[in-house]
Parts: sequence; structure tokens; C-alpha cells
Amino acid sequence: MQNGTSPVFRAVGVVSLLGRPESVTLCSLRLPLFSRLFVPTSSCVSATQRQGKQILCSQLHQVQRQEKGDTIAAAMDGGSQLQKILPALQCIVPSLDPDRHKGDSGKVAVIGGCREYTGAPYFSAFSALKMGADLAHVFCTAGAATVIKSYSPELIVHPVLHESYDTGELGEEDRTEVKEKVMEEVGKWLERFDCIVIGPGLGRDSLLLDCVAEIIVKAKALNIPLVLDGDGLFLVTNQPELVMGYPLATLTPNVTEHKRLVAKILGERNNEAPRNWRDVSDENPAGQLQALAKKMGGVTIVQKGKTDYISDGKTVLSSNYFGSPRRCGGQGDVLSGCVIIHHNVWKCKKVVSTDEILMNRICSNPTMVGALAGSLLCRKAAANAFAQHKRSTVTGNIIECLGHRLTLICSSS
Repeated sequence: MQNGTSPVFRAVGVVSLLGRPESVTLCSLRLPLFSRLFVPTSSCVSATQRQGKQILCSQLHQVQRQEKGDTIAAAMDGGSQLQKILPALQCIVPSLDPDRHKGDSGKVAVIGGCREYTGAPYFSAFSALKMGADLAHVFCTAGAATVIKSYSPELIVHPVLHESYDTGELGEEDRTEVKEKVMEEVGKWLERFDCIVIGPGLGRDSLLLDCVAEIIVKAKALNIPLVLDGDGLFLVTNQPELVMGYPLATLTPNVTEHKRLVAKILGERNNEAPRNWRDVSDENPAGQLQALAKKMGGVTIVQKGKTDYISDGKTVLSSNYFGSPRRCGGQGDVLSGCVIIHHNVWKCKKVVSTDEILMNRICSNPTMVGALAGSLLCRKAAANAFAQHKRSTVTGNIIECLGHRLTLICSSS
């Protein structure tokens, strides 16, 4: 580390779960670090509290400094390879053009929301709107629809999903009839969407998950980019064949969800990892993630944590810009909304550049660039929200900061 700043991009050798060295390109998105954090050596409570205050003040001071004209390029080492990827991040933001029409900058959908969970699908869909999407739909159960509609008139809400709570116990024939009815309602909309998030607030009702599995199959047939989060990851962990080998799928697991995937995909199938997710090691997260993404056939995986690791089985990107010490629920839903708006551009094929090298770099795997941009923007919005609201920061504050952060990072035309 030099002058408080770590190298932005570096190549490292890691040992994969396969037991052999793997070459991983670890691209670390890190702005100048906050003042060095240290562990108090004194057992004195008052001294520890004073240190905690010093650390928090240091963090706040750094966040405030970053707010002053901080484009990513200005904060990075000018000779770093981030200068090569920054134009890619800028390219995937939909331009503001007077010749565009409603929907040209993105029509997205969120499949999720049941009677217990109504906030998650709202956070995801509304984040996409704040990132510049023109239209956002939410497909949920009847028990969640009225509540979600009350959050914002901006969302188009479809109460078409069914769960056992609504239908009671059904025989196999009746379950098939319900699934067909759901697919009829959802299917007539699917072709209109540029990207779909599956899972926020979905719940784990078996009938509901069966219906969503059918939606995933249909969306894949239409080559629609998918982002799976929350209970969508629970579904994929139990039925990985739903997304394995589908390059337009992005998974956004937290640490626990990631370990469950590792145990299922690498452990149960090939004895390359523990079969119990609690036994999955925390060491070498980059190599472990790369092995998982590779085994899943090249899907893009964003392992959320203190550092977000992103891999498609070929390379690993690392986004570790410090966001916020406030860990309010819903930030993962915001991330999914940030990712889908970037994926939308690739679905629409609206990115054009005269720089052939740049286009080759971006198009080698656009989902990686979209995931990287989503992670970075979500973290920077969280930092901005924390600088304003401190301990009282909630997810809604982060969402309100998304547009401002996007403007600073990627200039709009």
C-alpha cells in the first residue's frame, strides 16, 4: 500500500477448489482509503469509545471529501487500468436524447412480493427507475399488490402470482392449472421487458416457486437478461439447472447464499467442496467464486460483502469502495435494481462506440460490466446517504442518492 491507496488492478495467483492454480484477474475498484482503522489494544471502555468516534469522524471526513467533484477517474491513479474500463461504465448509461420515446431507456420487471414481503420488490423496481429506466413493472401476489401500489404510483403492479395461502391445498392437476394461468398472465408481458429481476420478497411457498421456475424458463427462451436475488437464489440453489449455462443470468448472493451455492454446485456434484454450507471456507473468495461461476457454465455471480467479488468463471472483478457502515436491510434489492438498468442497454443494443478496442472489451461479457457498475454505484450512493443521515440512514435515503451518483460517475448526454 502506498500513500493510503492500494493498487487498483492487479493479477494474482489463486488456488481454486479444483486443487490447481487458477489465474484470476482481480480488478479492485478502490478509491483512496479512509484513515487506517485499527483494533484497540486497551481494555478501557472509554478509550475504545474514543477510538470509535475517531474512526467514524475519519470515515465521515473522507466521504465528504469524495463528494467534491469526485468522478472515478479523478480519484484513481491516472496510469491504472481503471482508465480503460471507465469508458465502458460511461457507455452503458442510457443517454438522454430528445429523439427517444417512452421505454427506449429501459422497460424492466421485478418478479417478487408476497403478503409477508412487500418492501423488497419496491426497492428493486424503484431503484431501476431512479437509475433512468422509463418503466418498471412488479409481478406479485394479490396480498402484496395493494401495499406495493401504495408505495409509489410510478410502479405498474400486476397481482397475478399465486401462493398456497390463497389457494389452499391443491392436487397436482389443480397446481398445473394454476401455473398455466400464471404463465398466461405473465407470458403476454415478457417480450416487452429488457431485463427482469427475480426473487426480491418472493417468499418460499412451493406453489409460488413452481410458477416462477416456469417464468425463468420462458424468459430464457426469449433471451432476456435475468438478475436473481433473495428467494430467487433459494430457488436456483435447489434447481440450479434453471440458469446453468445461461450467460445472461446474474446472481447476487450474500455470503451465506454464496456458501449454499458452493455446497450445492461444487460439493454435492463433484466432491470439490463441503456438502454442508456451514463448512465452506471463507478463504480465497476470489478463487472459490471463479470456480463456482465456471461450474455453473459462465453465469455472472456477484458475491456481496465487505468487498463485492464478481466473476463469470473467466475473470474476477473486485469492488471494494467503502460505502456505509450502516447495514440497513434492502441494500441488496437496490443493487439488483442498479444492475438491471445497465443490462437493459445490452438487450437494446444501443451502445455504440468508434473505439473498437473499447467495444471488444465491453462486449466480451456485458453482464460483468453491468454488475461492476451496479456494485460501484450502490456503494457510492450508500456513502452519500450516510454522509447526510449518519446512523439514521435507511434504504430510501440510498435510493434518493442514486441519480446524483450516476451523474458524477458517468456523464449523461
